[in-house]
Amino acid sequence: MNTPNDATSEVQRVFTTKEQTRKFYNKISRYYDMLAEASEHPMRERGLQVLAVQPGEKVLEVGYGTGGCLVELARAVGPAGKVFGIDLSEGMRQVAEEKLRAAAVAERVELVCGDALHLPYAEGSLDAVFMSFTLELFDTPEIPRVLAECKRVLRSGGRLGVVAVSKEGGEGVVLHLYEWSHEHFPNLVDCRPIFVQRSMEEAGWRIASAERKMMWVPVEIVVGIKA
Repeated sequence: MNTPNDATSEVQRVFTTKEQTRKFYNKISRYYDMLAEASEHPMRERGLQVLAVQPGEKVLEVGYGTGGCLVELARAVGPAGKVFGIDLSEGMRQVAEEKLRAAAVAERVELVCGDALHLPYAEGSLDAVFMSFTLELFDTPEIPRVLAECKRVLRSGGRLGVVAVSKEGGEGVVLHLYEWSHEHFPNLVDCRPIFVQRSMEEAGWRIASAERKMMWVPVEIVVGIKA
């Protein structure tokens, strides 16, 4: 049972199935950058900056979308490193692969389609995990399970960087309207605000850095360390 102060008690549920989500992102994969990248890009960039991926590291992106962050991660790890990616959408995978080939870094990246509730990577095999505007797509009871899977695949001292729409301190009209839209039009407004830092702390992560910024809704950018 949720306690009044836990990270799930005030968070909306997800109103679409995984299959509906997969089909939606397949449909918009070719247009996603035009729809969302202008507002999301600065937040993703800050997330990558604080995660601070180093040459030679093995890094996973959960929910890689159209692949913009994959390109930056591949450049950061260099020829001695490796980037992995998992995403629910086959359409997003096709767009991301094209972007990686155009950037001449495809040989450093290995992509799969799948669900982050079951990451296909060995325990302790990765140095860092990154996700942006993805954790809030999982239903509320699934968020601790996703965070546990990320912890499982990271080595001791490995880093998890999360960028997500935040409910922390969000009492404004815009946030309430956003949540109303998620409830009534879940196919169009699939992300909903969550408590990022609180969720990670409750899942046992040691918080290395946490920032709150404004897009047009609040966004948390948090890096946690696996003890």
